[in-house]
Amino acid sequence: MRGTRGYLAPEWIAGVAITAKADVYSYGMLLLEIISGRRNLTGPEEGRHGFFPALVAGKLGDGEVESLLDHGLVGETEAAEVERACRLACWCIQDHEISRPTMGQVVQVLEGFLEVNVPPIPRSLQLLLADETPDHNINFFFDSQSRSAASNSSQAKSTTTSNSSGA
Repeated sequence: MRGTRGYLAPEWIAGVAITAKADVYSYGMLLLEIISGRRNLTGPEEGRHGFFPALVAGKLGDGEVESLLDHGLVGETEAAEVERACRLACWCIQDHEISRPTMGQVVQVLEGFLEVNVPPIPRSLQLLLADETPDHNINFFFDSQSRSAASNSSQAKSTTTSNSSGA
């Protein structure tokens, strides 16, 4: 097995067939690093430790994505752009490759041709979050009415897609 720790899709570790969606997973991890200016996996030698996507899930769920932004990018981006990029990254790092977008869809979202739906929290992150914040239910949904309506619509689309794909 070849690859860089922190970027390998779950299917590499599971030993199943590898598709282009493994690269989508790696891209999602890279996108998180671009947004934040920090590595996705840090150790105690770097002054902090943890799995950065778990932090993103919490901040996205709390509507605090701007706090994730690389200090060099503060004031250079709009909150909606950061949120869209975080949502896209979270779609890219879904545990099951069938749930990840294609690279073509990633490009369309980045160019603004496709809206990015609210992603579910990948099961691997749910487990990490449960260990780190046992009393805090983290999800990718927002409380505001306009976002709730969009989330409900997105969730319905996601459920329809999941049901039709057999996932």
